[in-house]
Amino acid sequence: MPDAAFELIELRRYLVKPDQRDAFVALFDREFTDQQEACGMVPVGHFRDRDDPRGFVWFRGFAHAEQRARALTAFYRESHAWKEHRTAANGALLDNDDVLLLREARSGSGFELGRFARPAGTQTRAPNTVAVAVLMLERAAGEAFITAFEAEVLPRITGQARRTSYFVTDSRTNDFPALPVREGEFAFVVTAVCPNDDALRKWSNAFAPETLPRAMQRLLLHRAVLRLEPAPRSLYGNEALGAER
Repeated sequence: MPDAAFELIELRRYLVKPDQRDAFVALFDREFTDQQEACGMVPVGHFRDRDDPRGFVWFRGFAHAEQRARALTAFYRESHAWKEHRTAANGALLDNDDVLLLREARSGSGFELGRFARPAGTQTRAPNTVAVAVLMLERAAGEAFITAFEAEVLPRITGQARRTSYFVTDSRTNDFPALPVREGEFAFVVTAVCPNDDALRKWSNAFAPETLPRAMQRLLLHRAVLRLEPAPRSLYGNEALGAER
């Protein structure tokens, strides 16, 4: 896959029936990844939550904002894959309404996917963990917040992980209301690929509220750090160790 810049990103956090998560991941890998790409969007990464047996987390990207409604319509209204498998997919879910609509915090701060192609099937992967920090804020992250992150937090986490990306809430109206998003809320989301648990621990500690710079602390309502295991056909997180760009 060439380098990808997405104007819109969805961060989707699902709760799946615990005894059905493996089957749901297999279904997603087999039936939904390629078909979504054929419809004009990219499942950037999809993951098992290491800390919640019900957790399935994924990112979906749209190269242009105006493509989103058209691409979602093509998949959810018209595609054979969804029509055939939606009952199984929806039957496995406990909740799928925790969705943040995001954009790059800076031009170029989004996902790095260059040189990667989606694996065709089950593969042996390096033991990477994708780390995601979700900071919910009193108001939108402005220049002071982003600058403080880049000056004080980003240098600390870069040494522990690869392919760091960071995003802010996109405030445009949800143009596909059949799939709700969280509106009227403000997030700052950081992702990275950690090669081992020690790096993951140090990366997570950088987001402890008391260690954040004052400009970030002032807006912070609460934060969560997710530890995610890439699914076999996830793009983000499945690169081999040592493949840093």
